[in-house]
Amino acid sequence: MNASQVRVRFAPSPTGFLHVGNVRTALFNWLLARHYGGTFILRIEDTDAERSKPKYEKQLMDDLCWLGLEWDEGIDRRGEYGPYRQSDRYPIYQKFAQQLLDEDKAFRCFCSEEELEKVRQQQLAQNETPRYSGKCRHLSVAQLEAHRKKGDPSTLRLRVRPGTVGFQDLVFGRIEIDTAQISDPVLLRSDGSPTYNFCCVIDDFLMTVSHVIRGDGHLSNTHRQILLYEALGAPVPQFAHLSTILGPDGQKLSKRHGATSVEEFRRQGYLPEALTNYLALLGWSSPNEGQEIMSLDEITRQFDLTRVQKNPAIFDNAKLAWMNRSYINKTAGDSLVDRTKQFFVDAGLVPAQLDQATRSWLAQVIDLVKTHVDHLDQLPNQTDIIYGFETNPPEIDPAIFDVLRKPEARAVAREFARLVEEKEILTAETYREIVGQVKTATHQKGRNLFHPIRAALTGRDSGPELEKLIPLYEEGSRLNLPGKVMSCRERLQIILRSI
Repeated sequence: MNASQVRVRFAPSPTGFLHVGNVRTALFNWLLARHYGGTFILRIEDTDAERSKPKYEKQLMDDLCWLGLEWDEGIDRRGEYGPYRQSDRYPIYQKFAQQLLDEDKAFRCFCSEEELEKVRQQQLAQNETPRYSGKCRHLSVAQLEAHRKKGDPSTLRLRVRPGTVGFQDLVFGRIEIDTAQISDPVLLRSDGSPTYNFCCVIDDFLMTVSHVIRGDGHLSNTHRQILLYEALGAPVPQFAHLSTILGPDGQKLSKRHGATSVEEFRRQGYLPEALTNYLALLGWSSPNEGQEIMSLDEITRQFDLTRVQKNPAIFDNAKLAWMNRSYINKTAGDSLVDRTKQFFVDAGLVPAQLDQATRSWLAQVIDLVKTHVDHLDQLPNQTDIIYGFETNPPEIDPAIFDVLRKPEARAVAREFARLVEEKEILTAETYREIVGQVKTATHQKGRNLFHPIRAALTGRDSGPELEKLIPLYEEGSRLNLPGKVMSCRERLQIILRSI
């Protein structure tokens, strides 16, 4: 397969936010295109005029760009097969509809909605699969003219041929059915607007789409669409249908399982590289058995439709959280500042505009606490060991006071505080010097030395390394932050005054 042969499309409807199923479809199309050096097209299917909104169209483009799934051709891009918004292509659909009508491959249907529903109910009552009865298939010229004179509304239906129709799905294998099971599909509604199946086939044909990769909910549409390709004399693309994504309870993924849209994951502070990595593994597996953490470049190199599974994929929030945590942990704090700044601003911890000193300090704070979060919006809550001390006396675990009231521990804490007062600037290096002096003066070592110092400085029984924490207290206290950070001297004074 060469680059010129691979042209795929992602064709969402702008009727809501992109959800997990949509995004996985976009991702698999993008991966196939990138693996073979082909073309990834973004087409907007907005024939549902009432529900389609410009804000959703903009959001889905923003989401794709955020995920790194840039398109080569389509909406908001150049391309020789445009326009790429279906509502701008109605004249094209009308032209092909007339062609099918002229060739007697389509026919006018004057059945009302009430008539169709009555027949449907009768079929259901007789345990039959509901399908169009074919009532208007063979209207005479005189009957057609009579309807025209009366101004009766009509739809345009494809004249389904007898026999079987099938295709070789790249995931599910050969699927074939008798066309007697297929109703003559509506191509144009009574108001002249085109239906999804008609638009989809015309667009894929004219845009020379080679592979149609989409959810298995479209399997029932595929036979109708193949009949349309045949009627148009158009080449049929290869189809690959992706299995449904289920929640851990085995039910179709929905909001009750938690976040399901890209916008929600983005707002909570999931990293795009973690999300694409996880979604790639929903129904596809790496040829390197057991490999799960992979960059988009690695996945692209390995991607092949032969490794797409037909069994439903299970969306596991805990697995996604683990993967996101892995990506957060290996990302440097200075690379996370811009991604996390708004969370800290909203929490009232940093100013909206960061000067270089504050950016550098915040990067160190993020590096210190990032191992404790699953997604970035949790970071501000992990910084109370740095901020905190808003009350006086501070809210400190009573067990810490019990520690510091022991004579040996109190002696260590007070000696440490006395030596800190003598230092103009407390750094990691001067901290180590002071600890050595406290050890000599009090004859304490190990936990008996470090535990009282930690308790007196932080009010905590455990936490980050003090050599990393102390510079953040000192630097933070000198910055103009909306959330107050106390220096080591201030913290020691408050706690020791309370015991």
